[in-house]
Amino acid sequence: MNFLAIDTSGRQLNTVAVHGERQIVLPRPDCAMRHSVILMDEVDAALKQAQLTPRDCCFFACVVGPGSFTGIRIGIATVKGLCLAAEKEALALTSFDCLAYADTNEQKLCLVDAGHGNFYACGYSGTQVSIPPLFASREQVDAIIASGYVPVAHTPLLEGVRVADAAQGLLAAAVNKAGEVMPAHALEALYLRKSSAEEGK
Repeated sequence: MNFLAIDTSGRQLNTVAVHGERQIVLPRPDCAMRHSVILMDEVDAALKQAQLTPRDCCFFACVVGPGSFTGIRIGIATVKGLCLAAEKEALALTSFDCLAYADTNEQKLCLVDAGHGNFYACGYSGTQVSIPPLFASREQVDAIIASGYVPVAHTPLLEGVRVADAAQGLLAAAVNKAGEVMPAHALEALYLRKSSAEEGK
């Protein structure tokens, strides 16, 4: 199985290229507001290290959210362009998938910072969704944790959270969900709330 996967949804930019048994994982910390500048260089580097060309890929994957509204759009547009150019299918992954596949707890609450003390959250039993994605307050998150879910995030968002490796989670999620590819035009962002610009209208 050969593929390229990117995650532009957060401050860290993650790029993964897999060519058979060769797995290249390139994490770039703290790239917020610069994804559009450095993404294609990271894609090129990952493909070269994997000895892979876009035509060799079976599919292209990207994280469709939740997270940075701008970052998500950059990732989706890039993968759609690669799919169109190479005539390949796309794989949509969520930020929650990357957390779920990076953590070994059976019952976990995957969390993404939504700002202003709020969170994007999704519960998993293993790697299967048990609580659908939601926009949650700290009180809601605390209640779910109290019911037996272990909090997991890419950064220490709150006390007691397990920090998962975002880049390795992207790799594992893409490998395990490869059977869910779709036509590139079907890729859609996962938004759990309106953007700041929309809320200000």
